[in-house]
Amino acid sequence: MSSKFDAYQKRRLLSSYFSVVVSIALVLFMVGILGLVLLKSTFVANRVKEKVAITLFLKDNVSTKNRNNFKESLQKEAFTRTIIYTSKEKAAKIYSEEIGEDFLKFLGENPLKNGIDIYLKADFVTPEKMQELEERFLKNAFVSDVSYDKPLINLLTKNIKRISFWLLVVSGFFGLVAMILINSSIRLSIYSKRFNIKTMQMVGATKGFIRRPFIWQSIKLGILGALLAIIALGVVVYYVDKYAPSLALIKDYVTLGYLVGGVFIAAFLITWISTFFATQRFLNLKTDELYY
Repeated sequence: MSSKFDAYQKRRLLSSYFSVVVSIALVLFMVGILGLVLLKSTFVANRVKEKVAITLFLKDNVSTKNRNNFKESLQKEAFTRTIIYTSKEKAAKIYSEEIGEDFLKFLGENPLKNGIDIYLKADFVTPEKMQELEERFLKNAFVSDVSYDKPLINLLTKNIKRISFWLLVVSGFFGLVAMILINSSIRLSIYSKRFNIKTMQMVGATKGFIRRPFIWQSIKLGILGALLAIIALGVVVYYVDKYAPSLALIKDYVTLGYLVGGVFIAAFLITWISTFFATQRFLNLKTDELYY
């Protein structure tokens, strides 16, 4: 009879552990997916920003030597990702192809200017920083005029801030839901051992001594759940990279590192905090309250 009861208790314990691991894995998988979206949204936003250029129109009296030195100095600037020089002759040819006729025959001269397109690094594509760059370049002796799409920059910055805000809100909400779900699963597993907790407490064991094995056990289950979540996320990353190679997920080791590290840290923190408060609740119960 005793062996059957022990086997029954063992099955219940294993079932409880299994449910905790599955709950942790599912929740961390959802949180991981959201974290991946959050991390790659920054990547996508930066890719869009780096397609924005600020164009410098050079004065006609700038010599070839000064122009080349100016281009080299621009290339070394912290804000520069890449630069493209377009001569006035090439600009005229492109414009003629666009309008379908050679406008130089009518004008007799080329009114266009030599231009340098500066493609900026993402951190510098904001209305404030681009305004500072415009003012700085207008003071340069070689620059005749500065041009960039101000309405586009304002709209781009506004939309990126709005999207980032709502992604953070949704991330916070799912993080809270994750903690509640995992806390419920862990509390159910500890509930079956509430009599053992009270017995240990009655023979003089301290709260920290009683709580410690429960915390370590939950952390182990959390790490196991995190491993399952990472395997599932790996499958998702593989197929996303297969059907959307432009995102370069598999080769983005920094993002993947943040994702894996974030899942393990979340598993550790959530299980530790949940177990601490769950055991604290049962440690504070009176003996006659254990039956309710």
